[in-house]
Amino acid sequence: MSQTVTPPQANLDQLRPAGGTAAIAAQSSEFSDFIQETAALTKRLFIQLQRRPSTLMAGLIQPVMWLVLFGALFQNVPPGLFGGSENYGQFLGAGVMVFTAFGGALNAGLPVMFDREFGFLNRLLVAPLVSRFSIVAASAIFITTLSVLQTAIIIAMSAFLGAGLPGLPGLALVATIVLLLVVAVTAISLGLAFALPGHIELIAVIFVTNLPLLFASTALAPLSFMPKWLQWVASLNPLSYAIEPIRHIYNHADWSLASVVMQTPFADVTLAGSLLVLVGFGAVALLSVRSLLSRSFA
Repeated sequence: MSQTVTPPQANLDQLRPAGGTAAIAAQSSEFSDFIQETAALTKRLFIQLQRRPSTLMAGLIQPVMWLVLFGALFQNVPPGLFGGSENYGQFLGAGVMVFTAFGGALNAGLPVMFDREFGFLNRLLVAPLVSRFSIVAASAIFITTLSVLQTAIIIAMSAFLGAGLPGLPGLALVATIVLLLVVAVTAISLGLAFALPGHIELIAVIFVTNLPLLFASTALAPLSFMPKWLQWVASLNPLSYAIEPIRHIYNHADWSLASVVMQTPFADVTLAGSLLVLVGFGAVALLSVRSLLSRSFA
């Protein structure tokens, strides 16, 4: 007499297709592969930096020279001439911090441009990468790490020269402001690395952009020192919206998001308003280069 054997419920569950579980596992695997690819490409950039330590040393020594030389040049300026700053070194510290981070982020596209010219980028594009945006993420992580290191050196040197040191909330906000600027400028630089024909053109853009944006900001002098037309230009410069909040944090222990940090010709800008401008600047920069990077990685 024949009998029908019914397998246990656990065995029936094992026989059912696990489509949902497989999809989740695939997504998890893709994310872990993306992290691994990004880590490997970032490590490559740090290995290049280790083989050329002069690049790192120059990036650390230059802002210190700015602080020491410019601070000594204007050390006899009457107190209070530069707003709430006790001395010009304290006034200059925020400008050097922001401009150093800006200059490093503006150079972010150079390694990618050299990879383009030497053919290494083509090898990456034909490699079985989970996402080619790991190339961009690696460059962003590399530049951000260097910017944080440079910012820490400038903060320490400024404190040593008598500029003081804000509290932990102030330091956290300073780091946030620098990171917002670095992300935006890094995105623009990487976009230029794919849009321009070669490194000569990219270096030309960097040289033409650096000094005008420095002098057309509040890095070296307050808005009140500038002629009217330059006040308008400096008020439209994103660097000013990173410099003035940091300067206000250093000069006022009781700062808040509602504090007025800059009096432009068209409006008074608060600390929260400066952060919104930097966030908007970063969003516009990322959206502007997104389509260009998508076409380049297609």
